[in-house]
Amino acid sequence: MTAIRLGADIGGTFTDIALEHSGALYSTKLLTTYAAPEQAILDGIEIVLADAGLTPADLDLVIHGTTLATNALIERRGARTAFVTTEGFRDVIEMRTENRFDQYDLNLVLPRPLVPREDRFPVAGRIGAQGQELAPLDEVALETIAKTIKSQDFGAVAIGFLHSYVNPAHEERAREILSRVLDLPISISCEVSPQMREFERFNTVCANAYVRPQMADYLARLQIRLKDMGATCPVFMIHSGGGLISVETAAQFPVRLIESGPAGGAIFAADVAQRFGLEKVVSYDMGGTTAKICLIENFAPKTARSFEVARSTRFAKGSGMPISIPVIEMIEIGAGGGSLAWVDAMGRIQTGPESAGSEPGPACYQRGGTHPAITDADLVLGKLDPDNFAGGKIALSLDAAQTAIAQDVGTRLSLDPTAAAFGICEVVDENMANAARVHAVENGKNIADNVMVAFGGAAPLHAARLCEKLGIDRCLIPQGAGVGSAIGFLKAPFGYEALASRVLPLSRFDAPSLNAVLDGLKTTAEGFVRTGSNGVITRAVTGYMRYAGQGWEIPVPLPDRAFTAQDATLLATSFREAYARFFGRAIDGLDGLDIEIVTLSVKAEDQRAAPESTALTTGQRDHMATQHRPVFDPAQGVALQTALIARDTLTPGDRVSGPAVISERETSTVVTSPFDVVMQDDGSLLLIRKEATA
Repeated sequence: MTAIRLGADIGGTFTDIALEHSGALYSTKLLTTYAAPEQAILDGIEIVLADAGLTPADLDLVIHGTTLATNALIERRGARTAFVTTEGFRDVIEMRTENRFDQYDLNLVLPRPLVPREDRFPVAGRIGAQGQELAPLDEVALETIAKTIKSQDFGAVAIGFLHSYVNPAHEERAREILSRVLDLPISISCEVSPQMREFERFNTVCANAYVRPQMADYLARLQIRLKDMGATCPVFMIHSGGGLISVETAAQFPVRLIESGPAGGAIFAADVAQRFGLEKVVSYDMGGTTAKICLIENFAPKTARSFEVARSTRFAKGSGMPISIPVIEMIEIGAGGGSLAWVDAMGRIQTGPESAGSEPGPACYQRGGTHPAITDADLVLGKLDPDNFAGGKIALSLDAAQTAIAQDVGTRLSLDPTAAAFGICEVVDENMANAARVHAVENGKNIADNVMVAFGGAAPLHAARLCEKLGIDRCLIPQGAGVGSAIGFLKAPFGYEALASRVLPLSRFDAPSLNAVLDGLKTTAEGFVRTGSNGVITRAVTGYMRYAGQGWEIPVPLPDRAFTAQDATLLATSFREAYARFFGRAIDGLDGLDIEIVTLSVKAEDQRAAPESTALTTGQRDHMATQHRPVFDPAQGVALQTALIARDTLTPGDRVSGPAVISERETSTVVTSPFDVVMQDDGSLLLIRKEATA
């Protein structure tokens, strides 16, 4: 029998719950409760179980993703953390790197480190770049440091020593000494992020320690309350790389959860792409707080081994907090339904990154919010039904939305509320379009070559206009799009990616050393997978390689087998081919230019059944609406009489000519005048440009 899985996604504004049972999807959205985030999960579980005719005891697995770790880093609400590091490297996390994210700003202010200088404790001892001990660890000094930490109100400890990714002996010994005196969670960088580059590694272990007490308390509380309601099933977390890990692992390495919600969305979009056989897809996930763009090729989202959180300047690499862990690669901006609109000193409309969240929420929620959010603008433009928002659970006030927009935007720019709302939506849509273009160009892709898959509570409201701006002709709105990330959790495999940095020049190729590192990574990755699955495990091996002397590496797929001395030529050829794909051509003909492996990765996951395939249809039957209302159409610049259709009244093959609004409980799909919409066999909606050929 198929296991009954339930997905729960805590976002900055809404908490989404999804349950699949006997071929049917049951879902709900509730406002996130900040004081007790687990409460919305429990309330949502009760709703979907009642709809499905199940009890908590029937659940076989609860899969959870959360933004709590991300929010703790952004809002600096973590534990006071002590950072123990190599003598002479106390200020690495403050000095950062030589890069300036805005090199022409003479008054550039860099983000504050998580750990202030007075809470960083240097200790003598040194490991070399090849893993040799250059100086012994000062254990007496460590005992003194432990007493100092104990005498103050620290909540966690991070340990980061130079080159511990090659030889972890000093970090492991330091943890042993500190734990004799301290009853605090201790994170060591060789376990959290065993990769070279000390700034990124030190920052990652500090971030892990910073959020660890809070996340451990939350996860323990969630498990207790689930058991109290009668759910005896295990709870697994979705990590930033898109796989499932145990709660125990998540509590030890909470930094792996920072992009867990968006990862679920990317998995959801990849599943849709595989179902329809779409090899080039751009996923567009817009919720209440942020919008995420991810490229998906050959039914798999692109991945990376580092990313930034809490950027102080939009789109500016280096302005955020670097986290070096495996992650699904995407670009994220502060553009959600709750993002606030305002006018800057130059008289320009701006949106985000500040969000109204769920408390107090947009002005139209009537929960105390007085500033206009994107949702307020959508309501004023007619995209939303004020009496049927979130399945009727939240009554929206058009008057409150108009008042807030007039107060903060309209009056400043001498615009009526409708014109100001149009300006707000145009700005946020253009910001998202720019983000998508940047992300595609950075990956050497043309964004217009993709089919868009849009989901999240707000994405279907803006997807058609975004496609207009990007030149995309087709967009899919899957069934359950409003809770897409939570559905993605249900489709996620048990998976884990293990990494290790080892500089291995191909001119001195050492196959036994390479095999030893890979064997250790395979054991580690498969060990994590086996905590939740006994199924068949698939592995993907990647080498991050570069020309010697370069500052960054590119991913190169490697065969999953033992290597021999003769494989040096194979690795060099594979690298040159990958380099040419990234940069147009390989660098050949320079004497003495060596190639080296810098980091190795093994990704293991249990094998999941492929989704049932279906073909896109452009529809043969025109579906005529019986209800209409004025909705502002951005392509025409005026309000048009727009067809209003409930999604559940459409049958496969029905085609509706835009403009139209297709409503459902968790979201609404706005079809602008350049598009038609067609119901697909699986319940998805296909937006197709009128002049485009199928």
